[in-house]
Amino acid sequence: MNRLERTVNKLKVYPSWLLSFAVGRIVKFTGTAGISYDLMSRDKVVVSMKNRPKVRNHIGQIHAAAMMLLAETATGMVLGMNVPDDKIPLLKSMNTKFVRRSQGRMQAEATLNKEQQQHIMTTEKGDVIIQVKVTDESGEEPVLCEVCWAWVPKRK
Repeated sequence: MNRLERTVNKLKVYPSWLLSFAVGRIVKFTGTAGISYDLMSRDKVVVSMKNRPKVRNHIGQIHAAAMMLLAETATGMVLGMNVPDDKIPLLKSMNTKFVRRSQGRMQAEATLNKEQQQHIMTTEKGDVIIQVKVTDESGEEPVLCEVCWAWVPKRK
C-alpha cells in the first residue's frame, strides 16, 4: 500500500467532501476547477465536475480543457493509487476526440485491471494506457479519451 492509498483510506471515515478538499489543497488546479473525488480505490477512480460559471465555455457547457482535466485527473489518481512510493508518475500522452456537445455535470471514471496493477507495481520504469470514460448528465460520452501514463524512479 503506497502513501496515497493509505491517506485515502484514512479519510474514508470522514464526510466525502473532505477527500475532495484535501486533494484540492495538494493538487491546487483540481481544487480551483472544483473537481469532486467521488470514489478512489486501487482499481477505479471516479471524479466529477459541476457545470459552474468558472468552468463554462462561451456556449454554457463545461469547457473542453476542463473535460480533459477530468480525464487526466481520474487516470492520474488511479495510477497514483498503484505506483510505488519510490516512483514518480508522469503524463506521457493524451488523445482526445470531442464527439458531441455535453450537457450539465460531467464525470470521469478510470479503471485499471489486475494485470495493469501488477505491471505498475513490478516494473522499474514503464508506461500504461489507462481506460477512462467521460460522461455527462445524459449518460452519453461527449468526449473520447485515451490517456497514457508513465512512471520513473525518483532521483535520490
